[in-house]
Amino acid sequence: MLSRIAAALVPAFGRLTVTADPNARPAAPSILVANHTSLADPAVVVAALRKYGIEPVILATGGLWRVPLLGSALRREGHIAVHRGTARAADSLDAAAVALASGRSVLLYGEGGLPPRRDAGESAPGPFRSGLARLAAATGAPVVPVGQAGARRLCSGSSAKQLAGVVTAPLRRPCLHVHIGSPLHLPDRVPEATDRARRAVTAAWRTAALAAGEACSGASSQPSQPSQPS
Repeated sequence: MLSRIAAALVPAFGRLTVTADPNARPAAPSILVANHTSLADPAVVVAALRKYGIEPVILATGGLWRVPLLGSALRREGHIAVHRGTARAADSLDAAAVALASGRSVLLYGEGGLPPRRDAGESAPGPFRSGLARLAAATGAPVVPVGQAGARRLCSGSSAKQLAGVVTAPLRRPCLHVHIGSPLHLPDRVPEATDRARRAVTAAWRTAALAAGEACSGASSQPSQPSQPS
């Protein structure tokens, strides 16, 4: 249901376009990992994935489960709460492994949280946590890098700015682009696997940022360039 709602609502708030590598045909069960820049980007990514027939189990911050109606929908559809900084944090990886074993794909964010920046600009993904690599090693599931750009122009900054961004988005119609990369199998060693996953998501993000810039600037001007990855 959440995928259907996102697919219906996101185009009303921005101009969503989606691309994929020529051989990117993510088959369940896969681990989809995306860059995280805004509270809005899960909806953007889920809406994009639905265009390819993918409706993943989402790993998201546990606070969302306390939101009326949303929390009930998340529980009903089997999405997974991540309780960061608590003794229950590792439970989310166990639940994700169960979802993969049942044949479902999972969507997670390698960075594990939002960047501290308040501007609406694009930047490369930050350092990844080790959970993605450990999940891939434990399950053997392929990892599909997903890059998204434009969500910060839909919702970013202080709480007041985020609210204003959402309210004005149907008039501003920010350009939103999601790029799905080719599946890859990570090496067994966690540090190398984490680095490879981040580089793959960064490449997907770069493609998405260039495409979003082209969509917004039009044929008569140059596409905006994303900042260099760290």
